[in-house]
Amino acid sequence: MHITLITPAPPGSRAGNRATAERWARLLTSAGHHVRVLTEPDPQAADLFIALHAWRSHDAVCRLKADFPDTPLIVVLTGTDIYQFQHSAPAPTLESMALADILIGLHDRVAADIPAEYHPKLMTVLQSADRQRHDPGTGDDGGFDVCVIGHLREEKDSLRAARAARLVPPHSRLRILNAGKAHNPQWEAMARAEEAGNDRFCWLGELDQAAVRGLMQRSRLMVISSVMEGGANVVSEACRAGLPILASNIPGNRGLLGDDYAGYYPPQDEQALARLLWRAESQPAYLAGLADQVAERATRFTPEAEQAALLAAVNRAKVRPAG
Repeated sequence: MHITLITPAPPGSRAGNRATAERWARLLTSAGHHVRVLTEPDPQAADLFIALHAWRSHDAVCRLKADFPDTPLIVVLTGTDIYQFQHSAPAPTLESMALADILIGLHDRVAADIPAEYHPKLMTVLQSADRQRHDPGTGDDGGFDVCVIGHLREEKDSLRAARAARLVPPHSRLRILNAGKAHNPQWEAMARAEEAGNDRFCWLGELDQAAVRGLMQRSRLMVISSVMEGGANVVSEACRAGLPILASNIPGNRGLLGDDYAGYYPPQDEQALARLLWRAESQPAYLAGLADQVAERATRFTPEAEQAALLAAVNRAKVRPAG
């Protein structure tokens, strides 16, 4: 098939939507399809269209359906689509859902958070990651290094781990290493102020993929502190690396890690997060238990599993559109 994949993130962007689009292009190409990745539609016909982000790609979705009404269309739901824009901007977001032949959710709990009328055309594709080597140790000065990976913005609650680090016992060796680009000057100012006043926090700025993998490899633990997530690929990466996770208790994290995962804390609760950080540092059995749990989940996030789920969605859109 000739597939056109639309993402609002431009080439060279390290945004999650761009990474997903490029990874899916590789998976679909390796399965024999021909894939173009664009930031907006062009007049060229295709056998299938895939649009990432119901709200941000709304104009593209409408154009595709107007210009190519008989061509199957898949719309991928992001965290902001599900947990923000379908409430704050319902008309365009829900119209994209309605126009899609197939909807893709990126975690197992999406159905609980979108209108029931769209459940019949919802399919799940869990994002994958290559297997990584996890070989943490103490830092040069014996620090207990914890990584936070993701752009600094409100949805990620990006400085929560840094604030929690202020609350651990004075003799803790905890260090929070935050890798991510500031979303705007206000976030940059907040990160620099936190770094200046918190000797347990270091903002690394935006890192390339190799540097991020190196950070994960040497960290003892990862915190994902988001208040909304559509199915964060960094969770997949951590599981594939055997890197234990402390995660905010939100549907997007539970939909990847499962209800029985032992590393949840209430969103935006730095006191609860501080308790878990200290428990992970001071109780080796707890940290080892988290490592065992992420290792058990790693098989859910292989490239082969993601490719199979993606091809199932493509085939269903082509053969049996939900209509």
